[in-house]
Amino acid sequence: MREILRITIGLTVSCLIAALVMGAVFTITDKAKKHNEYMNVQQTMLGLLGYSKSHPAPSELKFETIYRYIVAEGQTRYLGYLVPVKKNGKENYAFLLLDLEGKLKKLYSVDMRPEAAIEASEREKALHEILKPPRKFNYADSFIIAVLGRQRVAYLIPGEFPGFKTFVRVMLALDPSFTIKGLEIMEQEEDPGLGGEIVQEYFKNQFVDKPFKKIASLKVIKKPLPSEYRKYLERKKWKKGMFTREQIEEIRKKYRSADIYALTGATISSRAVTNGVKNMVKKFAYREKMLERVIAEENIQAAF
Repeated sequence: MREILRITIGLTVSCLIAALVMGAVFTITDKAKKHNEYMNVQQTMLGLLGYSKSHPAPSELKFETIYRYIVAEGQTRYLGYLVPVKKNGKENYAFLLLDLEGKLKKLYSVDMRPEAAIEASEREKALHEILKPPRKFNYADSFIIAVLGRQRVAYLIPGEFPGFKTFVRVMLALDPSFTIKGLEIMEQEEDPGLGGEIVQEYFKNQFVDKPFKKIASLKVIKKPLPSEYRKYLERKKWKKGMFTREQIEEIRKKYRSADIYALTGATISSRAVTNGVKNMVKKFAYREKMLERVIAEENIQAAF
């Protein structure tokens, strides 16, 4: 009996120690994973804005993130925006509760620093303080505003949409007039050598410089990609003197309003990305204009 008890206690202690070790390892690796993901997103955003190791971003460049929530009160739905604001020289947040028509119903002050807002759990904790039951809320999405000094230079929009196989996750950059500055494919599982080519410069760079008016009617065409255009699109392969400024500008003007040339043997994937980008831009432009109007009408001191 004593031997059984000794073995039981020994196994229990061993299990507890193993659980503690595994828990510690998970915590450390999870933090490292989140940090790596965060740094990858940061590098992607800088790349979309044209910055690199050889052309570093200026120190005054800032990224301001706005988080969108869906708020429910019984059968009534609201839009909620967690917006960075400046107050007494410091940056905090305000939560704007809008009805579906875009009218402000309530403005809340949220005591939360930008570095804390990165964590979803911190945002939820702060929102639970102001949105009391029976109100419930769910995170919808977010977007980032790139600010250089006092000038807004770009919107950076994470998003995902259905591809041919599964979902395609992207990061889209728009200038203040909603013209596309860049597109990065963050994650995809399309067929290698076919739909998987959506990650290539000669495909994703076709979206660059497309103005807002053109995006609404953008479609995929099944024609061979012109060789001069492909060379222009594959910017990482450029050699010094390959194009003159005049040639670059001529090609930009020539193809700025062109439709998207389909990938060979992967028209469905090409359409999936094209339609996904179109929907992202149209929805974002509508929501952003609505939010800007409310911020202006209420004289909210936004950090951007």
